[in-house]
Amino acid sequence: MARTSSTMLELGTVALQFSLTEPATGKRRSLAEFRGAPGLLVMFICNHCPYVMHIRAALADFAREYHDKGLAIVGINSNDVANYPDDSPEKMKQEVTATGYTFPYLYDEAQSVARAYRAACTPDFFLFDSSLRLVYRGQFDDSRPRNGLVVTGADLRAAADALLAGRVISAVQTPSLGCNIKWQPGNEPDYYG
Repeated sequence: MARTSSTMLELGTVALQFSLTEPATGKRRSLAEFRGAPGLLVMFICNHCPYVMHIRAALADFAREYHDKGLAIVGINSNDVANYPDDSPEKMKQEVTATGYTFPYLYDEAQSVARAYRAACTPDFFLFDSSLRLVYRGQFDDSRPRNGLVVTGADLRAAADALLAGRVISAVQTPSLGCNIKWQPGNEPDYYG
């Protein structure tokens, strides 16, 4: 497990197109279906990462709460499943059931969506406004495995609350920290480091 921080994609970046399979349903899901929402949260997560496992119950709660407030939410797993079979589409279906995820959890087999978003770690969060412009990229909160802090989702909640209330979101944002995305051999992007 390599501790990796998010790349902090430039605020104002427009959400990039995706069309990916949702293993739980077999359906293709695309960015287009989330247009018209007051905001869109794109999360790069996976099944086996200790950082994601640490927040997954709170993440499931967050998703239910903010979906009810109108926020569109999608999770994307971009990990190399040949070398990390715990992140396979079949295991993703099991993860949705086990955690109670209510958002589409999509499989980025070619890792092209992760590269387009400059995703670096799991979890990595990207919050877009109703015009699909990036307004927040950063951590869920300060809690990490074994640091003793309670998982609250405070940072992401503050950004989502401000977005939904039409308030300005502070540009001072703390990068997410987690496991590096597990790139297929020879596919690691040049934006690390």
